[in-house]
Amino acid sequence: MPVLEKKTAIKTETTNARSVNWKKHMVHLFLLPALLFYIWFQVYPILSAFLNSFFAWDGLKRGAFIGLENFVRLFTESPFQETFFRGLGHNVIFFIGIVITKLAVAFLIALVINSKIRGKEFFKMVIFLPKLLSVIVVGFLFSLILNPTYGALNTFLAFIGLQEWARPWLGSPDTALYTIILVNSWYGLGFAVLIFLAGLQAIPTEIYDAAKIDGASGLTMLWKMTIPLAMPSIMVMTILSFIGAFETFELIFAMQGSQAGPYFSTDVLATYFYRLAFGSVAGGESIGLGSALAVVLFLMISSATAVLLFFFKRKEYEQ
Repeated sequence: MPVLEKKTAIKTETTNARSVNWKKHMVHLFLLPALLFYIWFQVYPILSAFLNSFFAWDGLKRGAFIGLENFVRLFTESPFQETFFRGLGHNVIFFIGIVITKLAVAFLIALVINSKIRGKEFFKMVIFLPKLLSVIVVGFLFSLILNPTYGALNTFLAFIGLQEWARPWLGSPDTALYTIILVNSWYGLGFAVLIFLAGLQAIPTEIYDAAKIDGASGLTMLWKMTIPLAMPSIMVMTILSFIGAFETFELIFAMQGSQAGPYFSTDVLATYFYRLAFGSVAGGESIGLGSALAVVLFLMISSATAVLLFFFKRKEYEQ
């Protein structure tokens, strides 16, 4: 009888273990819809762009395999070559402008909010509010604000006696790109502040107390302690800003259209891709050339992101 009871207990435990394992694996099924969504809308377009870039196209019909000819044309044939490098230069300017006008300002605001000031939760909410708006809505609103005839900005400048500062902000090739950079920085400032603030709040306060006892000044603690210890959040925002700068499209499209005017002064690689792939710039060959540009843009972003990640990780280890 004891032997029978023991066998029954072992069988019961085995059944329970199988039931637990089955339930544990069932949890993975809840990831399946998100995985399918990701594969269909992220992985499949990337793979199809790689494939399409190696073929000739007749309208919407795939033609013969031509190897790297689309890439060669993109870099050597006019006007594709000139437009590509012009858009690439604007993307670089966009990234540098974001680092100066968004990341630097956001880090300073995060330092202020992280200090012992009253109402810091209110300031965080106010700064993050623009991020709740759609990019298209932001672009449309600023197109109205910056209108040279009835826009609020030029009207305000004239009201305070600075009408000589008024200008067509989006209508001049000298100011259009920088204006969009400022709008983009305003829109994404709140998110950058929250990321930097999370990094600053993770720094133990005991380190600052010990530094003050040793007689360290505020600037010394900022340069020698705060910035190195906040390097993970700085790394995250720099990489995200780089990716965003080279993928930027919606704001430029909303404010300047697909032609990225005036005179292509706000043209970037994403708007060039849109015209090339969907604007019939190259006639029936547009899908192949557009796919080649998408592949080049993907490789540029992924490789540059890897380099930035390696650089920041090395700096982190050195500190």
